Amino acid sequence: MASSLFAEALPTSAELSALVAGKESSPDALKQLADDLRSKYSGQPIPESVRMLISIAQGGLMGGSDGWFGPAQSKFDWKSLAEMHQIPIHGSIHADRFRGSPEWFVRLDRNRDGAITAEDLDWSDSNPWVQHAYVVNRLLRRLDTKGNGTLTRAEWVAFFDSVSQVGDVASIESLREAWLTGISASFYPGDAPTQQQLVKGLLSGELGSLQEGPNLGDQAPDFTLTTQDGKQTIHLADVIGCKPVVLMFGNFTCSPFRSMYPGVEAVSRRFENDATILAIYVREAHPADGWKMESNTRLGVDVTQPKTLAERTAVASQCSRLLNARIPLLVDEIDDRVGNAYSGMPARLYVIDHEGKITYKAGRGPFGFKVGEMEQSLVMTLMAQLPSSLVA
Repeated sequence: MASSLFAEALPTSAELSALVAGKESSPDALKQLADDLRSKYSGQPIPESVRMLISIAQGGLMGGSDGWFGPAQSKFDWKSLAEMHQIPIHGSIHADRFRGSPEWFVRLDRNRDGAITAEDLDWSDSNPWVQHAYVVNRLLRRLDTKGNGTLTRAEWVAFFDSVSQVGDVASIESLREAWLTGISASFYPGDAPTQQQLVKGLLSGELGSLQEGPNLGDQAPDFTLTTQDGKQTIHLADVIGCKPVVLMFGNFTCSPFRSMYPGVEAVSRRFENDATILAIYVREAHPADGWKMESNTRLGVDVTQPKTLAERTAVASQCSRLLNARIPLLVDEIDDRVGNAYSGMPARLYVIDHEGKITYKAGRGPFGFKVGEMEQSLVMTLMAQLPSSLVA
């Protein structure tokens, strides 16, 4: 039984460390540990942190469906949107029947074909649009020589020149080879972790929080944090009210966070009058003294895990400058109290409604960090706040 393993429902880092002690460098011992844990939890829900430990112990390398990775939780989906518009579940919503602004319609019509359907709101990893978007993101990150989620004309030209064979012509074959050379499984060259690194990262909180965060309908945990430049101190309870709040968690050494940050900036601009968007800077995912990624080093993103709030604030300032961040970047305390309260490490997104309740909780990053999915949830949260006369 789970109660015989841990004092509480969710294990602490110390308790997981005790289970792993002496087995870190033995794949066979770790595999046996995974088998033992599965047996002990037979017929019971397995805590996320234990699922992640089992995956690592079995040799998993952080795939999008491994361990604690999984889909988002959202209060609103296609079924609720169809009911709001009084259409069949297999129907579609065109602009002239949409009960919201034209700008909101565009955000829900993901494939831009002029009609919102169930397909547009499907963010599962098996969805073709999601699969294509994931591949495109990975390929474009290889061109991003600054690692800030943007591409300049010079970066495009430099890449083209590097693969062009005759004058101004580049073959499809040469482009494919340039993009895919060195990529194996889910990692760029030099980035794949060892099993020992993953065990250490799990126990240290670098892979993610051992806590599981609030669920849909829960009151958002309150906090008071200060921005990296010291100019603002924000109390969450003070900004909850007439507008929804979006929380974005991330850190400098998480390259997917950096690459997708500009997308959240774009959401912030589109909804500047309708929502409050805040960023929370948390524990480093890939510090030089942990699971170091060579792709970060090549970009000059090379920092050790901060040990004081001042050190974390300094790294957050580096991150803010690289991203040219305009969203308030609040720095979590060095004990990770907010990151743990929301299970925000290494990167995550939340939407909170005007009553302070969670309406959207992304899956754990990096795989669950889907900006478009968050934006759709934000739109539907806003629609739910409209007077019934406007949506009936």
